[in-house]
Amino acid sequence: MKLSDLQSKDIVTLEGKHVGSIVDVIISDGFIKYIVVEKSKFLLSMFSSSNLLEIKWSQIKTIGEDVILIDLKLD
Repeated sequence: MKLSDLQSKDIVTLEGKHVGSIVDVIISDGFIKYIVVEKSKFLLSMFSSSNLLEIKWSQIKTIGEDVILIDLKLD
């Protein structure tokens, strides 16, 4: 799978909340450690002024055809 394939997918929590879209990845020792997500407008206004969120690769539960499901609690 290419990075461009991942970037075309929406990031969604297991609870069904839209998080955003991938804009970058962080690689260490040859492995993807984090995906960098540009937050959706809803998350931007609710949680912080920063528009980027780093999500650990281990938090990804499923990569589907249109979405990537992540285990992330949004309070």
